[in-house]
Amino acid sequence: MHSGEFCRQFTMHKTTGIVLRPVKYGETSVIVTIFTDLFGVQAYMIKGIRSQKATGNKAGLIQPGMPLDMVVYHYPHKSIQHIKEFNAHIIYQAIQEDVVKNTILLFSVEVLLRLLPENAPLPDLFDFALGYFKELDRTPQSMVGNFPLYFIIACSRDMGYELKGSYSNETPFLNLEDGGYTAYAPATMQLITNEDGAALQQLLTVQDTNDLYLIEMSAATRARLLEWYIAFLQTHSQHMDNIRSISILHAILH
Repeated sequence: MHSGEFCRQFTMHKTTGIVLRPVKYGETSVIVTIFTDLFGVQAYMIKGIRSQKATGNKAGLIQPGMPLDMVVYHYPHKSIQHIKEFNAHIIYQAIQEDVVKNTILLFSVEVLLRLLPENAPLPDLFDFALGYFKELDRTPQSMVGNFPLYFIIACSRDMGYELKGSYSNETPFLNLEDGGYTAYAPATMQLITNEDGAALQQLLTVQDTNDLYLIEMSAATRARLLEWYIAFLQTHSQHMDNIRSISILHAILH
């Protein structure tokens, strides 16, 4: 194969990404699932990063939720891409040491991992997710209780899974199968009260994390609404899988 033919097989790009899942590969390498601003969700091989001879301490950057600035080789139609170099896009000031914030981060990362399709650029959702993680890092711990529910609502809305209707005296019921508010109670039993539905309606109108602390709801209400919203996505999205970190989130936050 001529060198010119080899060069045409890939292009090099600068991109920003959010680490979703690192998996050890071989003795010294790692395959990392990363949500990038240019290419959506991609799998990248990083060779030798776990070697004792690896220069620097960049292995510590390959953690779920870590934003990276990268130079990547992009091969069309390949399932695993390669990273030429990477650095931290930002360094979190509080998330790594704060158990509550770190638990919210891991839950939010898993939502992205389970919900997003591969190889589908979603620049608006990427910008939202990156801004969300930055806000989570700098928001006081006492004000982050509504962050997980806000995140999963915003992500599903961006992916086209938006609740139908709105809460009112005429439509007070949340119906999983119908995917929204209805005038009649669901046929199957759901552990959601009308008060929960009213609280969710408040969150549906929030446009910015700065307004989240204004919405008061009990930990029990948040927990029920999170479970309901995950079930809603599993019912209506072909991509959504079980969220394993939800039990840890409930234990820490609720």
